[in-house]
Amino acid sequence: MGVRARWRAAAALAVGGVLLLLWSWRCGRTADGAGAVGAQLTRELGAPVEGRELPLIFVGGVPRSGTTLMRAMLDAHPMVRCGQETRVVPRILQMRQHWIKSQKESVRLEQAGISKAVLDNAIAAFCLEVIVRHGEPAPRLCNKDPLMLKMGTYVLELFPNAKFLFMVRDGRATVHSIISRQVTITGFDLTSYRQCLIKWNHAVELMFQQCKAMGPEKCLMVHYERLVLQPREQLQRVLRFLDLPWDEAVLHHEQYIDRPNGVALSKRLSEIEAQDMNRCVCLSLTLSLLGGLTVLEWKGRVPFTFMSVSLALRRANHARVEGTRASHSLSL
Repeated sequence: MGVRARWRAAAALAVGGVLLLLWSWRCGRTADGAGAVGAQLTRELGAPVEGRELPLIFVGGVPRSGTTLMRAMLDAHPMVRCGQETRVVPRILQMRQHWIKSQKESVRLEQAGISKAVLDNAIAAFCLEVIVRHGEPAPRLCNKDPLMLKMGTYVLELFPNAKFLFMVRDGRATVHSIISRQVTITGFDLTSYRQCLIKWNHAVELMFQQCKAMGPEKCLMVHYERLVLQPREQLQRVLRFLDLPWDEAVLHHEQYIDRPNGVALSKRLSEIEAQDMNRCVCLSLTLSLLGGLTVLEWKGRVPFTFMSVSLALRRANHARVEGTRASHSLSL
């Protein structure tokens, strides 16, 4: 190394030393203040973060089951703001689920001093930040990330004053919509009606159990077909459940699309999907209640064995629901 290079290295070390001394002096000047803040944080450790007591609204269900229609109707209410799917909220909840299920990850969290209370507060704060700030302010905030309902009981732990709407649609119509519109859902094989229906059945059963565990005061099941055919009756039922006053605007949500404080639609939403959301009563839905048109649309494309699987699953679900009615007053 030459003389000039050595001088440069020495100068750099000297400057670095001076900066380090200045930083140490500044830290010493603020040590008392930082210590006070630290003591305050220590005292408050374990206390719920601000906002966990909010009466949030969560709209859930299998995608293509009417969750978008429901959130659009709620968005039209002057006291409610749902907004578009966040997508990140269910992912952070799934990550937490993975950490808890993995013994190795659980041990690592404990060793790092991250208790359940700390983790719950962190996740609640993250969810609140996204839900509150991804749209305009409103007296009642709503989230529509459909698959969040799979973790409904945990979400209720985070937000004890929250309420949930469980959207349910005929499985055959749901699967047909998923496949025909090529809606990507993790675990669903869009080339197989049979596999999609089995996945749909499993997801609905899991969500139903979550809804049942939360109880009728916290979770309300809403049938998509009934909402479309009897919008006033069903929305009155929904608003009573949510402790919201009736407003005629919820019956005319199409008038508030893309307006200030109205219904915001995703730019990815196709023209056909927008028309579907605006349509309240139509022949196809009437026939789907009878199990008619949806199956006819599949004719020639769906294996006959799928029909028998579909019927068997419907009968099994009907029997299961009927069996739980006696012990659970959840309205169907």
